[in-house]
Amino acid sequence: MNQHLSVIKRNGTIEKINLNKIRKLLKLASQGFKNISISKIELNATIQFYDQIKTVTIHKIIIKCSADLISKKTPDYQYVSARLSIAYLRKEAFGTFQPPKLYQHVKNMIKLKKYDKDLLKNYSQQEYEYMDSFIKHDRDMKFSYAAVKQLEKKYLVKNRINGKIYESAQFLYILISACLFSKYPKHIRMKYIQDFYNAISKFKISLSTPIMSGVRTPTRQFSSCVLIECADSLDSINATSSSIIKYISQRAGIGINVGQIRAIGSSIRNGETFHTGCIPFFKHFQTAVKSCSQGGIRGGSATLFYPIWHLEVQSLIILKNNKGIEENRVRHVDYGIQINKFMYLRLLSQKYITLFNPANVPKLYKYFFSDQKKFKKLYIKYEKDDTLRKKKIKAIDLFTLIMQERTSTGRIYIQNVDHCNSHSAFNPHIAPIKQSNLCLEITLPTTPIHDIHDKNAEIALCTLSAFNLGVINNLKELKKLSNLIVRALDEIIDYQIYPIFAAEKGAKKRRALGIGVINFAYYLAKNNVRYSDGSANNLTHKTFEYIQYYLLNASCNLAKEKGPCDWFNQTNYYNGILPIDTYKKHIDNICNEPLHLNWKKIKNKIKKYGLRNSTVSAIMPSETSSQISNATNGIEPPRSCITIKASKDGMLKQVIPEYKKLKSKYEFLWNIPNNNGYLELVGIMQKFIDQSISTNTNYDPKKFPNNKIPMQILIKDLLKAYQLGIKTLYYQNTRDSYIEYKNKNFNTNHNYDCTSGSCIL
Repeated sequence: MNQHLSVIKRNGTIEKINLNKIRKLLKLASQGFKNISISKIELNATIQFYDQIKTVTIHKIIIKCSADLISKKTPDYQYVSARLSIAYLRKEAFGTFQPPKLYQHVKNMIKLKKYDKDLLKNYSQQEYEYMDSFIKHDRDMKFSYAAVKQLEKKYLVKNRINGKIYESAQFLYILISACLFSKYPKHIRMKYIQDFYNAISKFKISLSTPIMSGVRTPTRQFSSCVLIECADSLDSINATSSSIIKYISQRAGIGINVGQIRAIGSSIRNGETFHTGCIPFFKHFQTAVKSCSQGGIRGGSATLFYPIWHLEVQSLIILKNNKGIEENRVRHVDYGIQINKFMYLRLLSQKYITLFNPANVPKLYKYFFSDQKKFKKLYIKYEKDDTLRKKKIKAIDLFTLIMQERTSTGRIYIQNVDHCNSHSAFNPHIAPIKQSNLCLEITLPTTPIHDIHDKNAEIALCTLSAFNLGVINNLKELKKLSNLIVRALDEIIDYQIYPIFAAEKGAKKRRALGIGVINFAYYLAKNNVRYSDGSANNLTHKTFEYIQYYLLNASCNLAKEKGPCDWFNQTNYYNGILPIDTYKKHIDNICNEPLHLNWKKIKNKIKKYGLRNSTVSAIMPSETSSQISNATNGIEPPRSCITIKASKDGMLKQVIPEYKKLKSKYEFLWNIPNNNGYLELVGIMQKFIDQSISTNTNYDPKKFPNNKIPMQILIKDLLKAYQLGIKTLYYQNTRDSYIEYKNKNFNTNHNYDCTSGSCIL
């Protein structure tokens, strides 16, 4: 390379290139790692230099050249690239590698209107100096490259127009902690701030995207999930649309219950006109969802829920299908189809399902969620009523259509509404579960909203977080971590601002939390057990027992201190009924692990003090937030040892934890023979979790004759999930974009038996 090239520095001055500075930076970034070739990075970078190149551009080139070397053989380049990126971001934010003092940083950021002004009101300079004493900026060097790029893209405070970065990761962590414990008494709050800071900066606790990107900023909306129920009226439809826009604009993912909207051709005003049906209103909601940018943090998205027996169901199932025209498709939202045991029995007995217009069958929609016996009785009554508008379809044909569209789009979700209510944190006769959220792990009560100021409506909100199982060395650690995360998330409920009264009412009266896990695949690999063969069943049972027990204990302790949530009496917990009392007993056939903790003691404690939070657990996808912790995604098996995601910076490569040591212990997604073992693990988790679990199913067509997925397999897995008590099914992933089915081999004369414990087709 020409040694006489000149460079333009960040301050605009021009000087000769200094290769020693580049080598020094590379040596610092590579410190502690073997098999790193500084000369290879330097060689690949310097051939791209030119005269009067900006030093900023040089730094970017070096980062990319290092990141390009990340591979199975040389995974440590992900940390070298991360350190180079951290150096770049610090210079971008502070003008130097060394971060400023915290107090000065906060003052400056408030002046720039990037931080919440209450940060200076709530803490003195002396307290900030104390926080400075335990901030560990060297923890930035523990990030992987993919984590740093996610921080840069989604979480660090920045100008999302010009890309200017304003903070570093440790400032993010300490100020989230300071915001969440600002109302605690002064004599104890610093202890909580330090403990919580350590837990999140050491990746023991993983925070959700709205919390990571929002807490410390002037935008105070941190709920990941918003559930809105729409009634069958124009006022309600308009209020739902307005609610969607308000929450989409503030980082939330939306679940919308649209099941009550009447079918096309229904009479309006005694026959004055006829109803246009669901599709135009679904389009209206889709427009609302896509109307607001979420600032590059994540795109606006929503899932619409409706019952399998809706008169328009055959048209609604295919709304995401690539065939058809825009007038009869609504492709940019997702859909959740609601099913119960009665519908599955119609399938198993090879009978018909009768489709109804919800507006013509009083109380059927209500009982679909709140009372299964009354639903069955009323449904059969309406089937015999010849005056009602209805349609009959073979159950097998309807379920086949559902599974075809679920396979071809991957985004037709399933909600087993009876499980959501029979194995619930809530009393279904008082507070039934009528929908879920975008990612199908939140199961909270809602009531329809009729106008934006409706005081009787309830929009459900849930605040999320997760334990990182990969870095928890002893399950007893969960006791302290549960105390921290329950307290922190409970504070968010009062700290955030609510744009709609119906949301504030539900959030503050129920105080629902959803705490899950990340890094489950790494956890299994470390413990030498697998998804597919049952070897992980007992470990999973014990782990999730500890999680739920300590979360309930933390919430009960908080209730003793601050009082239970206002609507605690609407929960099953209030009546002494815990998830371990209502789970599907088929789980006992696949897992013989005993209970290890004193559940009688916690029941009595809850009876005495109540719970601060109506719910405490849910298992979410955690796709982005798990990357920050260099963890595997939620409970999912990795697809390979290196995860590759496209970004504006090229392909982001992240290597699974401890790949070199544990590569033979991991079980990769497409090596798993079928969904059975994974579904059984989810069923075991669901025994303890009081909300739901984002549960995926996966199919490799190459494993089947003629590269086609048999319909029998799809329906068998659907029935198995129901048998195991699984509440919701999220994505269906098909390898290599195969979307073919073996319909010609589907024999409706097969004998389905879901009561024998095998669900054999």
